[in-house]
Amino acid sequence: MSGERDLASRLCALEEQLLSPEGRASPRLINDLLADDFQEIGSSGDVFGKPEAMELLAEEARDGHDYERRTSDWSVRRLAGDVQLVTYRVVRHDRTEGVSSTSRRSSIWSFRDGRWQMVFHQGTPLRPGR
Repeated sequence: MSGERDLASRLCALEEQLLSPEGRASPRLINDLLADDFQEIGSSGDVFGKPEAMELLAEEARDGHDYERRTSDWSVRRLAGDVQLVTYRVVRHDRTEGVSSTSRRSSIWSFRDGRWQMVFHQGTPLRPGR
């Protein structure tokens, strides 16, 4: 059980790195944590890969807004072998414009070449108050 808790803590910490302003502004970190075959279904419903995700995160880092993200409701579940599903809720507050949005996030992580990499991510917007 301790090994499972340690792994869950590690994967949550990796997610938190990707959510942090410093992580989102670090092409090296993003490149290391996203698998080359990474795929995301964005909140718009658009599907994109690693190059597009890296560019979108770089654009956010340059947009001049001050974002705060708070997470909760974490769950980590083994899907198969070295493949884990991480789900959580995030509230993103744009301090620059004074608006917040809430979404449910899910990521699939795979242990490859001696490290954990995200192979899939989806963010689903939640209605206000949910």
